[in-house]
Amino acid sequence: MTRSILGVLLLVVLGYVIVCVAVYFYQRSLIYFPQPRHLSAAQSTMRLPVDGAEIVVTVRPHAGPKAIVYFGGNAEDVSYSLGAFSAWFPDHALYLMHYRGYGGSGGSPSESGLVADAIALYDHLRPRHPAISVIGRSLGSGVAVQLASVRDVRRLVLVTPFDSLVNVARAHFPYFPVGLLLRDRYDSASRVSAVNADTLIVIAGSDEIVPRASTEALATEFPPTQVRVFVVEGARH
Repeated sequence: MTRSILGVLLLVVLGYVIVCVAVYFYQRSLIYFPQPRHLSAAQSTMRLPVDGAEIVVTVRPHAGPKAIVYFGGNAEDVSYSLGAFSAWFPDHALYLMHYRGYGGSGGSPSESGLVADAIALYDHLRPRHPAISVIGRSLGSGVAVQLASVRDVRRLVLVTPFDSLVNVARAHFPYFPVGLLLRDRYDSASRVSAVNADTLIVIAGSDEIVPRASTEALATEFPPTQVRVFVVEGARH
């Protein structure tokens, strides 16, 4: 009987270890869900050469100093947002970045790659648009915060953001040591002290993906005079 119990326990432990190893090696397929680009004759695009890839950016050109750069969620085709942004921001140039592996962009997505591409896009645009605001949604909030921590951003809008991807993963997978397993961590909370932009945080009142506590934890990292928090009651992620 004792040997049988030990055998079962060993099998359970072995299975747990195998799952942890699989999560470690295949984690990016669990984080990123690349989408093809919605093709429309009415949309313009630009191609930005970056280290090891070429990034596609959906564009609504507009002359003048003001521009908005948008970073979407992990399963989002950002080109679908161009119409709404054009209506909301008629006096801004719009640049919606398709991550590596998304929408015709080359390469494979990773935190370091996405952030480097975001910085490259900002640096490419800054000479013609000295007043750049940044919007990041969900996964894109992690990219947006890191960009705003190293570049001069006029305004920062974070839609359904989180304090860190590790804490989001812990909420969904409490029985796994995600703090040890995750390579792409998007630790936005640790970057806030370097962000100088006025910031708006939008919380979905019924968000089933990002725990509200994670978003509120991020908001508390900002000085109260720098951040506004707006809750859309009933909205989902």
